[in-house]
Amino acid sequence: MRSNITSLAIAAIAVLAYIRGASADIEDDSSRRGGLTWAQATAKAKAAVSGLTTAELATVVSGIGWQQGPCVGNTAGVSKIAGFNGLCLQDGPAGVRFGNGTSVFPSGINVAATFNKQLMLEHGVAMGEEFRGKGVNVWLGPVLNFARTPQGGRNWEGAGADPYLVAVASSLQVKGAQSVGVIATVKHYIGNEQEHGRNNGNTNMDDRTLRELYGYPFLASIQAGAGAAMCSYNKFNGTYACVNSRLFQILKQDLGFNGFIMSDWWATADPVNSANNGLDVMMPGDAFCCGGPPQSPILWGNNLATLVENKNVSSSRLTDMATRVISSWYKMGQDKNYPVVTLKDASVNVQKNHAAHIRQVGAESSVLLKNSGVLPLKEGLKSIAIVGEDSGRGRGPNAFSDRGGVSGTVAIGWGSGTADFPYIVTPQEGITAKASKFGISGSSIRVANTNDTDLNAAKTAATGADVAVVFVYSNSGEGYITVQGNAGDRNDLKLWNGGDDLVNAVASVNKNTVVVIHGPGAVDMPWINNPNIKAVIMALYPGQETGNAISDVLFGSVNPSGRLPFTIGADRTQYCCEVIYSDTAEVTYTEGLFIDYMWNDLKGIKPVFWFGHGLSYTTFAYSNLRVIPGAGQTLNAAVVVTNTGNVEGQEVAQLYLGFPSGLGEPLKKLRGFEKVNVRPRASAVATFFLSKQDLSIWDVKTQKWVVPNGTFTVYVGASAGDIRQKATFKVSKY
Repeated sequence: MRSNITSLAIAAIAVLAYIRGASADIEDDSSRRGGLTWAQATAKAKAAVSGLTTAELATVVSGIGWQQGPCVGNTAGVSKIAGFNGLCLQDGPAGVRFGNGTSVFPSGINVAATFNKQLMLEHGVAMGEEFRGKGVNVWLGPVLNFARTPQGGRNWEGAGADPYLVAVASSLQVKGAQSVGVIATVKHYIGNEQEHGRNNGNTNMDDRTLRELYGYPFLASIQAGAGAAMCSYNKFNGTYACVNSRLFQILKQDLGFNGFIMSDWWATADPVNSANNGLDVMMPGDAFCCGGPPQSPILWGNNLATLVENKNVSSSRLTDMATRVISSWYKMGQDKNYPVVTLKDASVNVQKNHAAHIRQVGAESSVLLKNSGVLPLKEGLKSIAIVGEDSGRGRGPNAFSDRGGVSGTVAIGWGSGTADFPYIVTPQEGITAKASKFGISGSSIRVANTNDTDLNAAKTAATGADVAVVFVYSNSGEGYITVQGNAGDRNDLKLWNGGDDLVNAVASVNKNTVVVIHGPGAVDMPWINNPNIKAVIMALYPGQETGNAISDVLFGSVNPSGRLPFTIGADRTQYCCEVIYSDTAEVTYTEGLFIDYMWNDLKGIKPVFWFGHGLSYTTFAYSNLRVIPGAGQTLNAAVVVTNTGNVEGQEVAQLYLGFPSGLGEPLKKLRGFEKVNVRPRASAVATFFLSKQDLSIWDVKTQKWVVPNGTFTVYVGASAGDIRQKATFKVSKY
């Protein structure tokens, strides 16, 4: 049997094609959609704008002002360009903001937690279909910022704490959305990892950290063909990001970005330097938030035309700005039969069958942190207790504008990245429906979910139940809304609304307690070793199908395969970084390359749960790692994954790369992951392809990516802290 498996592994390496590492997973194939390569789209755009007046060129690149059009961002049309009626730009990463007839998808952190590349791509397609269906030209997503600090308010919009994972998740969503003709926007460029001080604060970051960590997903998404980028509010090394010529040069020249760079909304009030230094589109156009009456002055528009005529801004710069906008428009094929804007028109329903995708992502992103045999819930169960306000409906999911409050189950964070729920399936509803198939109904389902501080009611419901499922939460969002004293960023990592007390109360009377956590990321778990707490699930923000998704996992319809896209420490002292709680925050990334699990490795800190951790209802063994250097400074690897349990399941094999010593690199960095489905007592081969980029580090002196000489170590395992196989290879001359 072993020789057969070895042959299978070698054969798999020999035929590696499209299951790849970051650089290859993200190749731009969007020319198949609009029929144009970037070079062709740019040439066509140059011809189109060549006949425009200075005023018309300025019109192409200028927002018309907040609430002066149907979308959150709007530009005006130019009749000389056939079909160009201006652009509609719309939030956000969770769905079409302010839309009717649209969906609320799982958050970006859920998409990352699936560790499923196909789902990441399909997520982008589904998003693209809804935005296109509503006539939106530019999707303001995905978010490429990191969960550098666990309290970061918008962590849930992004894809976690690892550059490779963020790169793959974001680039595949870009490919998916743009495959249906929507321009994707990679944001927020760059160093916007907290909400406090985002408008007036300064991010200090060295060049190597910029290139290897926070810029890495932008490189990947540009290689995937992203049509737009958004600069962030904050200063970067002393200069506001939206007037930062160095940042714009890196994006356009070093990374080869062909699309256009827009400002975040009101991120700059400098019409001259923003244009001269590389900004292409001013959003939303007026000088200050938030519209009229009276409307504040338009910064560009006619003013930009005057600046060009007075030679404050060069005509060539303005032409380049307009060319980049029209290039992206042509590239996505938006000049032909693009839908009109119907954001508020409920009769234009674009949800299609996306509920099935939302439910699948919700279930597949649920991370089973702990399980002492109580899950999945089995036949023969006589009673279930459902405890916690987070399991119920409350006042409904749309009770607060932009989801800036909590009432009932928490299925998404707050801010501009949210959308209006068309409906929500609550955990109570999902569990009740699934339990009925087990013959459990009526008084056998005991519910206490109207007041988390009523611990007596929680105990009464849980006492005597065969299993008690307690739902708890934390929450975060964008800084323009403060919820329960949290101004975007979380004030701490505690569960909200007395969640720890609720968990302890239920566990004190029920020996089969299951804890389900909704929220944006890591929380403190002081009760994790309580023997009565048999299982813990991190469900994050699953969107509108939240109740169905969690019931699928609880009852075993779906074998959990979610993995943590961040590390969970015992308390705040175990993390590399803290939010700086100041409106003029000076945020210095002194940790450099060492965030999340890389920090733990550096400091020898054993967390509660490592990055990449997640259990299944079966078990897996790893064997027979093979590493074979490939052509053109690449690497092929394969490992055999065997299902040693009795049920079919999916395992996420993770490849971490250790660079030669003495280079200042982390002990290991994620450089590949593959999710494989394996039947009981059977084996599958997880294959990896590492590109030259994956083997490279940034040389600050030469300003180039280089593959260093020396001995590399390949680690393969089930998480950053659960390495099962190791191998080495040497690079002696590259």
